[in-house]
Amino acid sequence: MKKTQNSPLKKNLHPNNKHINGYDFEKLAVTYPKLENFVFINKYGNKTIDFSLPEAVKALNKALLLKYYNVSFWDIPKTNLCPPIPGRADYIHYIADLLALSNNNEIPKGNHIKGLDIGVGANCIYPIIGNSEYEWKFVGTETDVPSLKACAKIVESNLQLSKDIELRIQKNKRNILKNCITENDRFDFTICNPPFHSSREEATKGTQRKLRNLGKAKEGKPVLNFSGQNNELWTEGGELAFITNLIYESAHFKKQCLWFTTLVSKKDNLKPFYNHLKKVGAIEVKTIDMEQGNKVSRFIAWTFLKKQQQENWAIINWK
Repeated sequence: MKKTQNSPLKKNLHPNNKHINGYDFEKLAVTYPKLENFVFINKYGNKTIDFSLPEAVKALNKALLLKYYNVSFWDIPKTNLCPPIPGRADYIHYIADLLALSNNNEIPKGNHIKGLDIGVGANCIYPIIGNSEYEWKFVGTETDVPSLKACAKIVESNLQLSKDIELRIQKNKRNILKNCITENDRFDFTICNPPFHSSREEATKGTQRKLRNLGKAKEGKPVLNFSGQNNELWTEGGELAFITNLIYESAHFKKQCLWFTTLVSKKDNLKPFYNHLKKVGAIEVKTIDMEQGNKVSRFIAWTFLKKQQQENWAIINWK
Protein backbone atom coordinates (compact mmCIF):
# COMPACT_ATOMS: atom_id res chain seq x y z
CA MET A 1 0.00 0.00 0.00
CA LYS A 2 1.38 3.35 -1.04
CA LYS A 3 1.95 5.69 1.86
CA THR A 4 0.16 9.02 1.61
CA GLN A 5 1.50 12.28 2.90
CA ASN A 6 0.04 15.66 3.57
CA SER A 7 0.66 18.15 0.82
CA PRO A 8 3.47 20.45 2.01
CA LEU A 9 3.24 24.19 1.55
CA LYS A 10 6.00 25.91 -0.32
CA LYS A 11 8.74 26.98 2.02
CA ASN A 12 9.85 30.44 3.15
CA LEU A 13 6.73 31.39 5.07
CA HIS A 14 7.39 33.52 8.14
CA PRO A 15 8.90 31.35 10.91
CA ASN A 16 5.97 32.19 13.22
CA ASN A 17 3.41 31.10 10.62
CA LYS A 18 1.42 28.13 11.92
CA HIS A 19 1.10 26.75 8.39
CA ILE A 20 4.80 26.59 7.56
CA ASN A 21 4.82 22.77 7.59
CA GLY A 22 1.85 22.40 5.28
CA TYR A 23 -1.72 21.25 5.72
CA ASP A 24 -2.36 18.17 7.85
CA PHE A 25 -5.56 17.19 6.08
CA GLU A 26 -6.16 14.22 8.36
CA LYS A 27 -6.23 16.35 11.50
CA LEU A 28 -8.09 19.18 9.77
CA ALA A 29 -10.82 16.78 8.65
CA VAL A 30 -11.23 15.65 12.25
CA THR A 31 -11.69 19.29 13.25
CA TYR A 32 -14.08 19.99 10.37
CA PRO A 33 -15.43 16.68 8.96
CA LYS A 34 -16.97 18.24 5.83
CA LEU A 35 -13.44 18.91 4.55
CA GLU A 36 -13.01 15.16 4.00
CA ASN A 37 -15.42 15.37 1.06
CA PHE A 38 -12.85 17.40 -0.89
CA VAL A 39 -9.59 15.65 0.05
CA PHE A 40 -7.96 13.31 -2.48
CA ILE A 41 -4.53 11.81 -3.15
CA ASN A 42 -2.67 13.42 -6.06
CA LYS A 43 -0.27 11.74 -8.46
CA TYR A 44 2.64 12.40 -6.08
CA GLY A 45 0.94 10.48 -3.29
CA ASN A 46 0.09 13.59 -1.30
CA LYS A 47 -3.26 14.46 0.24
CA THR A 48 -4.62 17.69 -1.18
CA ILE A 49 -7.73 19.46 -2.46
CA ASP A 50 -8.65 21.13 -5.75
CA PHE A 51 -7.70 24.74 -5.00
CA SER A 52 -9.69 25.97 -8.00
CA LEU A 53 -12.90 24.67 -6.41
CA PRO A 54 -14.42 27.38 -4.19
CA GLU A 55 -16.32 24.94 -1.96
CA ALA A 56 -13.08 23.06 -1.26
CA VAL A 57 -11.12 26.18 -0.38
CA LYS A 58 -13.94 27.43 1.84
CA ALA A 59 -14.03 24.09 3.67
CA LEU A 60 -10.25 24.22 4.14
CA ASN A 61 -10.48 27.76 5.52
CA LYS A 62 -13.25 26.78 7.94
CA ALA A 63 -11.09 23.91 9.20
CA LEU A 64 -7.99 26.10 9.57
CA LEU A 65 -9.84 28.89 11.34
CA LEU A 66 -11.50 26.48 13.74
CA LYS A 67 -8.36 24.49 14.55
CA TYR A 68 -5.76 27.27 14.71
CA TYR A 69 -7.66 30.50 15.35
CA ASN A 70 -10.61 29.42 17.53
CA VAL A 71 -13.21 30.70 15.07
CA SER A 72 -16.36 28.62 15.39
CA PHE A 73 -18.36 30.38 12.66
CA TRP A 74 -16.92 31.66 9.39
CA ASP A 75 -18.74 31.99 6.09
CA ILE A 76 -18.66 34.32 3.09
CA PRO A 77 -21.00 34.90 0.13
CA LYS A 78 -20.20 32.99 -3.06
CA THR A 79 -19.44 36.27 -4.83
CA ASN A 80 -16.60 37.25 -2.49
CA LEU A 81 -12.95 36.28 -2.50
CA CYS A 82 -11.90 33.25 -0.48
CA PRO A 83 -8.49 34.21 0.93
CA PRO A 84 -5.47 31.89 1.24
CA ILE A 85 -4.89 31.90 4.99
CA PRO A 86 -1.12 31.15 5.14
CA GLY A 87 -0.29 34.16 2.98
CA ARG A 88 -2.60 36.42 4.97
CA ALA A 89 -1.00 35.21 8.21
CA ASP A 90 2.44 36.11 6.85
CA TYR A 91 1.44 39.78 6.47
CA ILE A 92 0.28 39.85 10.11
CA HIS A 93 3.50 38.26 11.40
CA TYR A 94 5.71 40.67 9.46
CA ILE A 95 3.75 43.60 10.86
CA ALA A 96 4.38 42.15 14.33
CA ASP A 97 8.12 42.22 13.54
CA LEU A 98 7.76 45.83 12.39
CA LEU A 99 6.12 46.86 15.67
CA ALA A 100 8.81 45.04 17.62
CA LEU A 101 11.42 47.48 16.26
CA SER A 102 9.99 50.15 18.56
CA ASN A 103 9.72 47.76 21.51
CA ASN A 104 13.26 46.47 22.12
CA ASN A 105 12.66 43.78 19.46
CA GLU A 106 9.79 42.31 21.46
CA ILE A 107 6.46 41.87 19.69
CA PRO A 108 3.80 43.90 21.53
CA LYS A 109 0.74 41.81 22.39
CA GLY A 110 -2.62 42.57 23.94
CA ASN A 111 -5.76 44.51 23.12
CA HIS A 112 -4.04 47.84 23.73
CA ILE A 113 -2.45 47.32 20.28
CA LYS A 114 -4.84 48.51 17.58
CA GLY A 115 -4.78 48.01 13.81
CA LEU A 116 -6.84 49.50 11.00
CA ASP A 117 -7.80 47.06 8.24
CA ILE A 118 -8.56 49.10 5.13
CA GLY A 119 -11.07 47.09 3.10
CA VAL A 120 -11.79 44.35 5.61
CA GLY A 121 -14.04 42.58 3.10
CA ALA A 122 -16.56 39.86 3.84
CA ASN A 123 -13.94 37.47 5.22
CA CYS A 124 -12.45 39.54 8.10
CA ILE A 125 -9.31 37.44 7.77
CA TYR A 126 -6.63 39.91 8.92
CA PRO A 127 -8.42 40.91 12.14
CA ILE A 128 -9.15 37.25 12.89
CA ILE A 129 -5.51 36.23 12.60
CA GLY A 130 -4.13 39.32 14.35
CA ASN A 131 -6.56 38.96 17.24
CA SER A 132 -5.91 35.24 17.66
CA GLU A 133 -2.13 35.39 17.35
CA TYR A 134 -1.40 38.59 19.26
CA GLU A 135 -4.68 39.62 20.94
CA TRP A 136 -4.70 42.86 18.95
CA LYS A 137 -7.79 45.00 18.50
CA PHE A 138 -8.94 46.06 15.03
CA VAL A 139 -11.12 48.52 13.22
CA GLY A 140 -12.17 47.23 9.81
CA THR A 141 -13.44 49.58 7.10
CA GLU A 142 -15.36 48.70 3.97
CA THR A 143 -17.16 50.49 1.13
CA ASP A 144 -19.36 47.52 0.15
CA VAL A 145 -22.40 47.16 2.43
CA PRO A 146 -23.17 43.46 1.71
CA SER A 147 -19.52 42.56 2.40
CA LEU A 148 -19.59 44.49 5.66
CA LYS A 149 -22.79 42.71 6.71
CA ALA A 150 -21.19 39.31 6.05
CA CYS A 151 -18.14 40.40 8.02
CA ALA A 152 -20.34 41.62 10.88
CA LYS A 153 -22.00 38.21 11.08
CA ILE A 154 -18.60 36.56 11.54
CA VAL A 155 -17.62 39.05 14.24
CA GLU A 156 -20.93 38.79 16.10
CA SER A 157 -20.89 34.97 15.97
CA ASN A 158 -17.52 34.66 17.71
CA LEU A 159 -17.39 36.04 21.25
CA GLN A 160 -13.72 37.03 21.30
CA LEU A 161 -13.95 38.78 17.94
CA SER A 162 -17.04 40.71 19.03
CA LYS A 163 -15.02 42.20 21.91
CA ASP A 164 -12.05 43.32 19.85
CA ILE A 165 -13.20 44.10 16.30
CA GLU A 166 -15.14 47.21 15.29
CA LEU A 167 -16.49 47.70 11.77
CA ARG A 168 -17.02 51.02 9.99
CA ILE A 169 -18.58 51.82 6.61
CA GLN A 170 -16.70 54.11 4.23
CA LYS A 171 -19.55 55.97 2.55
CA ASN A 172 -17.42 57.94 0.11
CA LYS A 173 -15.60 55.60 -2.27
CA ARG A 174 -13.21 58.38 -3.22
CA ASN A 175 -11.86 58.41 0.33
CA ILE A 176 -9.77 55.75 2.06
CA LEU A 177 -8.91 57.05 5.52
CA LYS A 178 -10.97 60.23 5.70
CA ASN A 179 -14.24 59.81 7.65
CA CYS A 180 -13.07 56.41 8.92
CA ILE A 181 -10.38 57.69 11.26
CA THR A 182 -11.89 59.82 14.03
CA GLU A 183 -10.18 62.63 15.89
CA ASN A 184 -9.54 60.42 18.93
CA ASP A 185 -8.29 57.34 17.05
CA ARG A 186 -4.75 56.08 17.50
CA PHE A 187 -3.62 53.15 15.37
CA ASP A 188 -0.37 51.26 15.72
CA PHE A 189 -0.58 50.13 12.10
CA THR A 190 -2.77 50.00 9.04
CA ILE A 191 -3.10 46.91 6.88
CA CYS A 192 -4.42 46.85 3.34
CA ASN A 193 -4.87 44.41 0.47
CA PRO A 194 -5.86 46.86 -2.28
CA PRO A 195 -7.68 46.09 -5.52
CA PHE A 196 -4.77 45.44 -7.86
CA HIS A 197 -6.38 45.67 -11.30
CA SER A 198 -7.49 48.77 -13.18
CA SER A 199 -10.48 47.24 -14.99
CA ARG A 200 -12.80 44.24 -15.08
CA GLU A 201 -11.00 43.01 -18.23
CA GLU A 202 -7.62 43.09 -16.51
CA ALA A 203 -9.08 41.27 -13.49
CA THR A 204 -10.55 38.59 -15.77
CA LYS A 205 -7.15 38.04 -17.40
CA GLY A 206 -5.66 37.62 -13.92
CA THR A 207 -8.32 35.03 -13.13
CA GLN A 208 -7.57 33.09 -16.31
CA ARG A 209 -3.84 33.19 -15.55
CA LYS A 210 -4.42 31.69 -12.10
CA LEU A 211 -6.58 28.95 -13.60
CA ARG A 212 -3.90 28.09 -16.15
CA ASN A 213 -1.34 27.87 -13.35
CA LEU A 214 -3.62 25.33 -11.66
CA GLY A 215 -3.88 23.35 -14.91
CA LYS A 216 -7.49 24.33 -15.52
CA ALA A 217 -9.11 25.03 -18.86
CA LYS A 218 -8.75 28.49 -20.35
CA GLU A 219 -12.34 28.67 -21.51
CA GLY A 220 -15.57 28.92 -19.58
CA LYS A 221 -16.88 30.90 -16.67
CA PRO A 222 -14.19 31.89 -14.16
CA VAL A 223 -14.20 29.86 -10.98
CA LEU A 224 -15.77 31.90 -8.19
CA ASN A 225 -12.81 31.36 -5.90
CA PHE A 226 -10.92 33.68 -8.23
CA SER A 227 -13.70 36.14 -9.02
CA GLY A 228 -14.68 38.39 -6.14
CA GLN A 229 -16.58 41.63 -5.95
CA ASN A 230 -15.51 44.50 -8.18
CA ASN A 231 -14.18 46.50 -5.23
CA GLU A 232 -12.03 43.53 -4.19
CA LEU A 233 -10.37 43.05 -7.57
CA TRP A 234 -10.24 46.30 -9.47
CA THR A 235 -10.53 50.03 -9.14
CA GLU A 236 -10.09 52.89 -11.58
CA GLY A 237 -6.36 53.36 -12.03
CA GLY A 238 -5.54 50.05 -10.33
CA GLU A 239 -3.27 49.73 -7.32
CA LEU A 240 -1.10 52.60 -8.59
CA ALA A 241 -3.95 55.08 -8.15
CA PHE A 242 -5.32 53.47 -4.98
CA ILE A 243 -2.04 53.39 -3.06
CA THR A 244 -1.07 56.86 -4.30
CA ASN A 245 -4.33 58.16 -2.81
CA LEU A 246 -3.64 56.24 0.40
CA ILE A 247 -0.19 57.82 0.68
CA TYR A 248 -1.51 61.36 0.29
CA GLU A 249 -4.39 60.76 2.70
CA SER A 250 -2.03 59.28 5.28
CA ALA A 251 -0.24 62.64 5.52
CA HIS A 252 -3.40 64.07 7.12
CA PHE A 253 -3.20 61.50 9.93
CA LYS A 254 0.57 61.44 10.45
CA LYS A 255 0.37 61.71 14.25
CA GLN A 256 -2.46 59.22 14.64
CA CYS A 257 -0.72 56.14 13.28
CA LEU A 258 2.70 54.65 13.92
CA TRP A 259 3.05 52.63 10.69
CA PHE A 260 0.97 52.82 7.53
CA THR A 261 1.29 49.67 5.41
CA THR A 262 -0.17 48.19 2.23
CA LEU A 263 0.49 45.24 -0.02
CA VAL A 264 2.01 46.07 -3.41
CA SER A 265 1.37 43.56 -6.19
CA LYS A 266 3.45 45.11 -8.97
CA LYS A 267 7.11 45.70 -8.18
CA ASP A 268 7.33 48.38 -10.89
CA ASN A 269 4.95 50.53 -8.84
CA LEU A 270 7.39 50.83 -5.94
CA LYS A 271 9.45 53.64 -7.48
CA PRO A 272 6.50 56.05 -7.94
CA PHE A 273 5.31 55.19 -4.42
CA TYR A 274 8.73 56.09 -3.00
CA ASN A 275 8.56 59.41 -4.85
CA HIS A 276 5.10 60.18 -3.45
CA LEU A 277 6.21 59.24 0.07
CA LYS A 278 9.14 61.63 -0.23
CA LYS A 279 6.78 64.40 -1.33
CA VAL A 280 4.45 63.93 1.67
CA GLY A 281 7.37 63.93 4.11
CA ALA A 282 7.51 60.31 5.27
CA ILE A 283 10.40 59.97 7.72
CA GLU A 284 11.06 56.26 7.22
CA VAL A 285 9.99 53.88 4.45
CA LYS A 286 10.44 50.11 4.38
CA THR A 287 9.74 47.49 1.73
CA ILE A 288 9.26 44.06 3.26
CA ASP A 289 9.36 40.99 1.00
CA MET A 290 7.31 37.91 1.83
CA GLU A 291 8.34 34.69 0.11
CA GLN A 292 5.98 31.77 -0.42
CA GLY A 293 7.90 29.29 -2.53
CA ASN A 294 8.38 30.74 -6.02
CA LYS A 295 5.97 33.57 -5.29
CA VAL A 296 7.34 36.78 -3.80
CA SER A 297 4.89 39.36 -2.50
CA ARG A 298 5.68 42.52 -0.60
CA PHE A 299 4.30 45.36 1.41
CA ILE A 300 5.52 48.88 1.95
CA ALA A 301 5.46 50.56 5.34
CA TRP A 302 5.96 54.21 6.15
CA THR A 303 5.88 56.45 9.18
CA PHE A 304 5.89 60.18 9.78
CA LEU A 305 7.46 59.75 13.21
CA LYS A 306 11.17 60.06 13.94
CA LYS A 307 12.98 57.29 15.84
CA GLN A 308 12.57 58.98 19.21
CA GLN A 309 8.89 59.62 18.51
CA GLN A 310 8.45 55.95 17.57
CA GLU A 311 9.99 54.89 20.88
CA ASN A 312 7.87 57.40 22.76
CA TRP A 313 4.78 56.02 21.02
CA ALA A 314 5.61 52.56 22.36
CA ILE A 315 6.27 53.85 25.86
CA ILE A 316 3.05 55.87 26.01
CA ASN A 317 0.71 53.40 24.30
CA TRP A 318 2.16 49.93 24.94
CA LYS A 319 3.49 49.89 28.49
